[in-house]
Amino acid sequence: MKKAVFLAAVLAFASCKKESQEPFGKSSESTTETSSEGESAKATTPIDLGKEIFEGRGNCTSCHQPDQKVIGPSIQEIAKIYKDKKGDITTFLKGNADPIVDPSQFAVMQTNFAITKEMSDEELKAIEAYIYSNLK
Repeated sequence: MKKAVFLAAVLAFASCKKESQEPFGKSSESTTETSSEGESAKATTPIDLGKEIFEGRGNCTSCHQPDQKVIGPSIQEIAKIYKDKKGDITTFLKGNADPIVDPSQFAVMQTNFAITKEMSDEELKAIEAYIYSNLK
């Protein structure tokens, strides 16, 4: 009986994980993503980041699909027109350029400038990279 209790105690002790020795409030770099990194910590390329933003917090997919017009023009149409006319998608998303794709829908797009104006240049460039990645 004593051997069984002793063995159970040893097994219980051995199975306990050693807790981190880091100061309170700190966590291991390899297992934690800080909130300031947000989506960019998950994305591996600007195109990946752009897609994450476009489909996520940018809420762009509610109006734009890759190959068909919904409310706004398709992503492929946007990419083609901006490339052909040498437009600047980033400047447009900042609210500092006139629409060149579908001016009749500009009023609808303006409501989203509140979102895009808060984005960093890196995030806007990533969206631009994602849009251009849809060129066929």
